[in-house]
Amino acid sequence: MPVLKREQARDVGDPSGLPKLPVPPLQQTLDMYLKCMSHLIPEEQFKKTKPIVEKFGAPGGMGEFLQKKLLERSEHKANWVYDYWLEDMYLSNRLALPVNSSPVMVFPKQNFRSQSDTLRFAAHLISGVLEYKSLIDGRALPVDYARGQLAGTPLCMDQYNKVFTSYRLPGPKIDTLVAQKSTVMPEPEHIIVACKNQFFVLDVVINFRRLNEKDLYTQLERIRKMADIEEERLPPIGLLTSDGRTQWAEARSVLIKDSTNRDSLDMIERCLCLVCLDEPSGTELTDTNRALLMLHGGGTDKNGGNRWYDKPMQFVIGADGCCGVVCEHSPFEGIVLVQCSEYLLRYMRGSPSKLVRAASMSELPAPRRLRWKCSPDIQAFLTASADKLQRLVKNLDMNVNKFTGYGKEFIKKQKMSPDAYIQVALQFTFYRCHGRLVPTYESASVRRFQEGRVDNIRSSTPEALAFVKAMANSSKITDAEKMELLWTAIKAQTNYTILAITGMAIDNHLLGLREIAKELKLEKPELFSDTTYATSIHFILSTSQVPTTEEMFCCYGPVVPNGYGACYNPQTDHIIFCVSSFRESAETSSDLFVKTLEGCLKEMQDLCIKGNTEAKPTDSTEKMDGNTKVMKNGSKS
Repeated sequence: MPVLKREQARDVGDPSGLPKLPVPPLQQTLDMYLKCMSHLIPEEQFKKTKPIVEKFGAPGGMGEFLQKKLLERSEHKANWVYDYWLEDMYLSNRLALPVNSSPVMVFPKQNFRSQSDTLRFAAHLISGVLEYKSLIDGRALPVDYARGQLAGTPLCMDQYNKVFTSYRLPGPKIDTLVAQKSTVMPEPEHIIVACKNQFFVLDVVINFRRLNEKDLYTQLERIRKMADIEEERLPPIGLLTSDGRTQWAEARSVLIKDSTNRDSLDMIERCLCLVCLDEPSGTELTDTNRALLMLHGGGTDKNGGNRWYDKPMQFVIGADGCCGVVCEHSPFEGIVLVQCSEYLLRYMRGSPSKLVRAASMSELPAPRRLRWKCSPDIQAFLTASADKLQRLVKNLDMNVNKFTGYGKEFIKKQKMSPDAYIQVALQFTFYRCHGRLVPTYESASVRRFQEGRVDNIRSSTPEALAFVKAMANSSKITDAEKMELLWTAIKAQTNYTILAITGMAIDNHLLGLREIAKELKLEKPELFSDTTYATSIHFILSTSQVPTTEEMFCCYGPVVPNGYGACYNPQTDHIIFCVSSFRESAETSSDLFVKTLEGCLKEMQDLCIKGNTEAKPTDSTEKMDGNTKVMKNGSKS
């Protein structure tokens, strides 16, 4: 993820001046595909794949035809891959959003002494949200500029426009990302407050005036009291949004047959965001437990039903001090989640709560409880959704670890990129745990281009494999030789990073070729039905650098049943690693991975201290800041 410079304002989302995403040369992508996969599959399989790829790329062949069509598409689209990528990565994915897709930001633990402390914090946070939204609406948000590789490049700001205006609508086969268009006479803006699995409409603009913090606090107090009325309580409809997308689409189609439910859904789908007032979880609030609670709410017996996963931003405020943000990932990347979260934490620290001084409106209309009519069919859907969520809660194996051996300062002193170094360390760890390397996803921002999202840095390079094998075979190889192999691995990682951020990586290109063939109703090219291609997009290791300048961390689940999610946040003297896997997989263990990772990081440090004086990099291109990635919880690219 880029460390950003904040400079003068430019219209948010205005792509003028930004180039279009290029279509990479066909042969370059095919050669790189073979290089990326040759050492990750059995030799026999590679022997079958090579001629398939060569046939696809032959003069006058299918590849050339599809490439020509992609180039034509790029002429009349702002971004030739955006629609294909959005559908493939998110909208057609049928898995449940919690854990599988939605990343979370975990805030520092708050020390609330009373319910009024919790509501004061919530009112203060909502004020910050409205302030941030007014910056976006007024096109006053400073433009992001990348640092690190190709520093100073302005980045596309389009994603910020979707933070408070999007909604992911479930569909039977594919979801729809709905964007509200502002009208001349906008309706009063509202947020939805979830409390005890009930949903309440909190208007934040009344009579064309934005509610101040005292008003917000008053309304939140009212909501809290309304939620406490047992006889008014309705079933936890939010649980339906935690189910698989097809199941939720089916349940929603039954829900909307009733006009009461239609009205309630409409209010949720058009709200700015959710604020979830959670009950105490009853668990010790370690970093790992807070991450788990943020990812799935702790299940049906805790706060799992106090959510609505289709909204992009859900701000969670637990009475026990467990706070953070749950993010529906399809409208924007992690950088937007980080920037918004950091703005809010700075706002709350820097602007004292205005509860005492603010003049309150004399008469505030009462917040409104959303009503639901639940048929036996809906009750059956709720039971199934609750069971599914409980299984997910039991299945998720999470370890949040603050590695204190060293941080990015030590790595930079070695003249190495912190990101490339950590990626090599993750490969080393996986090899030590499993005796092999696997296709790896590391998100790379392509926001240098109009409507740019991400592409994939394939970190399991042949050079990384050579290094980790040398480290495993320590008796026969000198430290100087190992050091040389580490430099080579870091250079390979850096070079791939540069390709990715300049639109020259392979994943988006291959996806475009595959999808345009489908669009043209052509027979699926053999390249895409080959086993190697399926292996190449089964990302057993899904990684992302998400650095923060505030005390918080990001995490997400694995993207395949036998995989790991590995999110990391490098700081000056420590690195936070959030490693996730599924307990149902006999192949994975988050605790073992983290323990092994600590050992590998220590070995790499020892090697650098011993060997860096003997083996120097061969050219200056290896030195890199490493902060050029945008977090992506991606299953395939």
